[in-house]
Amino acid sequence: MPTLFGLWVALVVALLLMPALALAQAVSDPTPLQYRSAEEEARFHALAAELRCVQCQNQSLADSNAQIAHDLRREVLTLMQQGNSDAQIKQFLVERYGEFVLYRPAMDTRNSLLWFGPLVLVLGGAGVLVWVVRRRSRQVQPMGDSEERW
Repeated sequence: MPTLFGLWVALVVALLLMPALALAQAVSDPTPLQYRSAEEEARFHALAAELRCVQCQNQSLADSNAQIAHDLRREVLTLMQQGNSDAQIKQFLVERYGEFVLYRPAMDTRNSLLWFGPLVLVLGGAGVLVWVVRRRSRQVQPMGDSEERW
């Protein structure tokens, strides 16, 4: 017969696990995607590899197991089967989720710092290094004949 303390501990554990159960997701897609041809499947996989999962952030749409990734893969395949081009599908997803969904966003004035920032930092660092080396080389005095050399 369970004790009152044992029941209390079981209740506390159950209450602590409730939020984790609410966040649980299905691991696999319940129904596989149906492709009309091998070319359509290849096009789908290439497009899914170019899109980012909006929940995972560091995985492509093809690699993610998040539920939203399953839904987006279905949406992409539906749009493909409706005759939309890759550019139209990408534009649809950008309008819905923003440029973040693209692994290779278009270059414009808003993100030009991301494209050219690393190059500017490397060139700036090289310029500072050259300046410091030249400045120090002017400060070094040549050794006279009377000074000892090691």
